[in-house]
Amino acid sequence: MRRRAFVGLACGALAWPVCAVAQPVKRVPRLCFLTFDPGTPQSPAKRFEAFFERLRELGYTNEETVTIDYLHPEGRSDRYPELAAECLHLKPDIIAVTTTPGAHALKNATTTIPIVMVGLGDPVGAKLVESLGHPGGNLTGVSLMTSVLAVKRLALLKEAVPELSHVLVLTYLVDPISPLQVEAMKEAAATLGVTLHVIDIKTPDDLPAAFEAGNTVGAQGVLTTAESIFRVARARVTELAARHRLPAVYPFAEIALENGGLMAYDLSVREVHRSAADYVDRILKGAKPTDLPIQQPTVFQLVINLKTAKALGLTLPPTLLARADEVIEE
Repeated sequence: MRRRAFVGLACGALAWPVCAVAQPVKRVPRLCFLTFDPGTPQSPAKRFEAFFERLRELGYTNEETVTIDYLHPEGRSDRYPELAAECLHLKPDIIAVTTTPGAHALKNATTTIPIVMVGLGDPVGAKLVESLGHPGGNLTGVSLMTSVLAVKRLALLKEAVPELSHVLVLTYLVDPISPLQVEAMKEAAATLGVTLHVIDIKTPDDLPAAFEAGNTVGAQGVLTTAESIFRVARARVTELAARHRLPAVYPFAEIALENGGLMAYDLSVREVHRSAADYVDRILKGAKPTDLPIQQPTVFQLVINLKTAKALGLTLPPTLLARADEVIEE
């Protein structure tokens, strides 16, 4: 009896380090974050702060409970296939993607690794998924309803400038969501009595010439489609719009809030990105992308910059001002 107790004690005391080493080590999951916007996991682009904040709330701390790789193409969308290959080489457990070209590159690269769309424009129209309710395959996440919102912005511009008849539309046709927005606006333009002058932007350096072309055709207002290039180049876009004295409605709220844009009609980006982080959490805990319907935003915001309206000599209708969620007066 004593001998057995001694043997048991010896095993417990002497073999403990060996037993401890033999215990299976819990694997830290790996997340590949593919976007257009420069940044790092520690200092992401500002619009993605809510995504990473929500991950931390859910218990995912970079280099502790998750490993995050932050990849961006340095302004060149033609690099997405290369970055998709780099992402797969890192052997991620899950991928988050913020652009449609990036999502297409990833879809072509893998059919097995789960991919969460972090606010993509129109995943059905861009042929990334079969439907919102039943995405199929390995992609799911949050949609931005970009085509519907593009038409809304055109209507808001017409409401702000009732005499509007010619509109300069800046777009980025390399992104599959861009033609969808342009087509939706063209269909609405006839009803609104306006003519669209669409100019494709390949890099921000094309913007000055695009505005000059708008002058040539007598544009009385300007819109941009909702691609990341216009968010990244927003200061340049608003400076040119001011220089050419063109009223504008933008797809990103911060352009009116921070860069002096006249108006912006946007969804709640913060809620979109927090929801995308929830998808990451659910999938890492065992859910399958094909079983998770794609979410659409329900909260939108209209921002009006009266300081810019005054600089343009524009008096906005009281009915429009009454619908604004935020009015900037100083």
